[in-house]
Amino acid sequence: MSRAVRLPPGGAGEARTAPGRRRIEAARNLLARRPGAVLLLSATALLLLMWLPACLRTGMVDLRVYRAAAPHLATGDLYAFRLRLPGSHMFPLPFTYPPFAALLFLPLGRVAWPVASGVWTAASMAALCGLVHCCLRLADPDAPAARHRRRVLLWSAALLWTEPVAVTLAFGQINLLLAALVGYAVRRRTAATAGLGTGLAAGIKLVPAVTGLYLLAHRRWSAVWWSAAVFLATVAAGWWAAPRTTTGFWLHTVGEAARVGPVGSVLNQSLRGALSRTLGHDVGWSVPWWACAVPAALLALTALVRTARRGDRLGALLAVQFCGLLLCPISWCHHWVWAVAAVLWLVHTPRRTPAHTAALLSWCTVLAGYPIHWLELAQPDITQFGRPWYLAALGWCYPVCAVLTLVALCAGAGGYARRRMPLTAWSKTGRYRLHSASGAER
Repeated sequence: MSRAVRLPPGGAGEARTAPGRRRIEAARNLLARRPGAVLLLSATALLLLMWLPACLRTGMVDLRVYRAAAPHLATGDLYAFRLRLPGSHMFPLPFTYPPFAALLFLPLGRVAWPVASGVWTAASMAALCGLVHCCLRLADPDAPAARHRRRVLLWSAALLWTEPVAVTLAFGQINLLLAALVGYAVRRRTAATAGLGTGLAAGIKLVPAVTGLYLLAHRRWSAVWWSAAVFLATVAAGWWAAPRTTTGFWLHTVGEAARVGPVGSVLNQSLRGALSRTLGHDVGWSVPWWACAVPAALLALTALVRTARRGDRLGALLAVQFCGLLLCPISWCHHWVWAVAAVLWLVHTPRRTPAHTAALLSWCTVLAGYPIHWLELAQPDITQFGRPWYLAALGWCYPVCAVLTLVALCAGAGGYARRRMPLTAWSKTGRYRLHSASGAER
């Protein structure tokens, strides 16, 4: 007598797909219940696959420059210093930041290299989490704490693998630390704290000074004065430590873009770098540069004004940071860590326009595809400006994505600000006050 075979309720098809569904559900549960484990796994894989090989091949070159150059502040030849590393593809690396930064980097030379590199990398990864936290809070200040924490951990795990973040970690750059400092500063309600963070970041590396436009757009006059005072204090500290070096930097060295590195290298993703590769020579401050810089600046200022009026704080911050990156003579690809904030803004926008979709797809392609790495391998020499037209066109990837983001910022509502916080006002003391539709202060 044959025994009847009992099939599952959904039939044989469901029985065959059940293991696949179980794996999907298990992955979802892991993401929902163990976001910390996901971040730890992602960070470990990144360290093993990218960071550790970079260190074994004389990696973290920028951190090596910070450590080796800082003692030269006292000898007066800080900006004559060059770090020469083995390999014909490496050009001598100078120290490019203000003297105050060298003053801060002095303790790095007093600890062993494994300790310095390990602590620096851990601090940079923590800074990424801090930057994601600040951006998500600016975009959605009313998110429940548990959901916000899960978002921060999962987004940080994914954004670790984007090109600017991974290259920052491999080079030992300071970009993530400064971006997190700026993000923390603009979220503070007290003018002194906001000004302290902004002024300190500008004193270490000049480009974050563009954050002052964000404070001006939001009429945080006290924070603007505080940031200016802190920045001048950093200049004074550098002059106190090395008067001649500081005077020479601010009067002469600060404007020498070619001293920082090859302007035409594909690593330079500023407008000047992209134009120089396209035209085959350093455009400097010529007519072609002005023809691109003026529209880009106007677009960024328009985006800043519109986002500030509708209370989109993350969008306004993105507008000024992209303005600085586009107009700066040198914006290496690892300087573009603010691209991760652009992704967060585009994803968490409640109402998307075609401009939002185009910007998001472009950033996802660029950040995940590592185009600068491949273009660097394809360029004949890091000091040559000329490129085949197709390589020169691909070398515009970061500026094009930035412009698309600025267009999206101008196009429509961003973040959660317009939906939940329609009115913005400022108290006489300069503190930031957000009002709901009923007029009650939050």
